[in-house]
Amino acid sequence: MLRLVTIPISHYCEKARWALDRAGVVYREERHIQGVHQIVARRAGGGRTVPVLVTPDQVLAESADILVWADERTPPDERLFPEEPEARAEVEALCVRFDEVLGPSGRRLMYVLMLPERELMLSFNNAGVPRWEDRFIRVAWPVITKFAARELGIKPGIEREDEGIVWREFDFVAELLSDGRRYLCGERFSAADLTFASLAGPAVVPPEYAVELPQPDVLPSVAKALVERARDHPAGRHALKLFRDHRAPRRPESGPARDRGRRRPRRAGRDSSPSPAGGTPRARPDPRA
Repeated sequence: MLRLVTIPISHYCEKARWALDRAGVVYREERHIQGVHQIVARRAGGGRTVPVLVTPDQVLAESADILVWADERTPPDERLFPEEPEARAEVEALCVRFDEVLGPSGRRLMYVLMLPERELMLSFNNAGVPRWEDRFIRVAWPVITKFAARELGIKPGIEREDEGIVWREFDFVAELLSDGRRYLCGERFSAADLTFASLAGPAVVPPEYAVELPQPDVLPSVAKALVERARDHPAGRHALKLFRDHRAPRRPESGPARDRGRRRPRRAGRDSSPSPAGGTPRARPDPRA
């Protein structure tokens, strides 16, 4: 069976899962916590980031490559990339933009806001990971937060810059949709839509995400306001509709390891450290993952 190495809450991993699930590909998801994922990714034949898809013939270590691979195994009339070169180039250009701009900023913003909320984050972050990893991250939380800050380039005030980038990308998408088109590249669901919706996940926390993201009612007030603003934005509404209409449930054979030790979230007590982020199963190194 194919193996997909992931961090459960990663929006780049959600992009890969969505593509594989949509194509009806059977795979086993192997979920790992931050830090450990680098070791497993390398052992699987990838780099330092996830998702990594291991097939009998090759190892794909970029979510964009996994998306293309899965699409090639989809019936021609349901494919996400158009055959016509100019139309395909338009879709690919949007995918690259979201991968390189929205994805990294949205992810770092989520981590900046989430890391101070230890119990809330751990209640979702570890869904489906091995028990020893769940125990390790709880004990080594101060070390993990320093690791995350270093890896993501977190510094004072970076969240304001990242939030500005997220809203600019949302405004860009809203402008594309303002002429009445159903999807980003016209009247057909494409890889650009799937990529945007996946990478908008931390801001809109869609209920259909493959892991259970904390909804606004359990988030601190600042995070709640951020999610509600994103959901009310035309681009956020588009992302949520894409999840509702196109996020196919995964094949039963494709489930991850058992969801061990997941704890129900408690309402956060501080208003200063929100976060749209998540974790339970459904079933590139991106500059990003």
